[in-house]
Amino acid sequence: MDISEINDAAPTSVEEFRERLTEVIDDLPRRLRQCAEYIAANTDRIAVSTVAELAAGADVPPSALMRFCQILGFSGFSEMQRLFRGAYAPGWPDYATRLTNLKQGGAGSPSALLGEFIEAGRASLEALASSVDEASLHQAVEILAKAETIHVVGLRRAFPVACYLAYVFEKMSVPAMLHDGVGKLDHRFALRPGDALLAITFAPYSEETIALAQDAHDRRLPVVALTDRVSGPLAKSAQSVLTVPEVDFGAFRSLSATIAMAITLAVAVGSARG
Repeated sequence: MDISEINDAAPTSVEEFRERLTEVIDDLPRRLRQCAEYIAANTDRIAVSTVAELAAGADVPPSALMRFCQILGFSGFSEMQRLFRGAYAPGWPDYATRLTNLKQGGAGSPSALLGEFIEAGRASLEALASSVDEASLHQAVEILAKAETIHVVGLRRAFPVACYLAYVFEKMSVPAMLHDGVGKLDHRFALRPGDALLAITFAPYSEETIALAQDAHDRRLPVVALTDRVSGPLAKSAQSVLTVPEVDFGAFRSLSATIAMAITLAVAVGSARG
């Protein structure tokens, strides 16, 4: 299908949106196809993300995402977002509403929640076991084991993982520095030749983490990425990309598989360093 032949009318439902996306994706230029592929895999994020966040996730400039919206028949991003907010408002809104939905669905009791999150964690761990890239894992361990100091950065949802890694490295006497973003300080000048950066971020991705990884890459320092997509925004900065799947429950995503990968990295690096 030629892009110029696409119906000018915007999709009026999520199902119609998916059908339109399927029709056009093969004929889109490279950057717009990146938009399409990312949006197709993350439709649940449209309602709660900004243009900048989605563009970063697709690794394209915001202008490309705006053009993508127009190609699908929308006047701009706001119109497309309204469609998804209307469709997903009951299922992926703010945290207060997520809690309300769980209670109304009868899943709000502590024992029921525990069972559901255990099941989500089990599914995440099984997915990790079947999808792990062993070559990338070995490469990541080799990079970090050779580093004089390992710099760890992970903000928002990834922050507990970054803190845990810094803690374990400290206990194993591995020189490491946690970049926590306090006071909007990124401490990028603490990275020195011979160091390595371990960057952790997941959709909708932390712009601060991506910026620090890019800065390290520009200075020819090795970067290991722990993220959710091999083609995500960290890919162009990282020498090794480790992807971790996480199954959500009630729009809450745990860190079961991510913590498993983190402790694997830490212990393997500690062992390699002796």
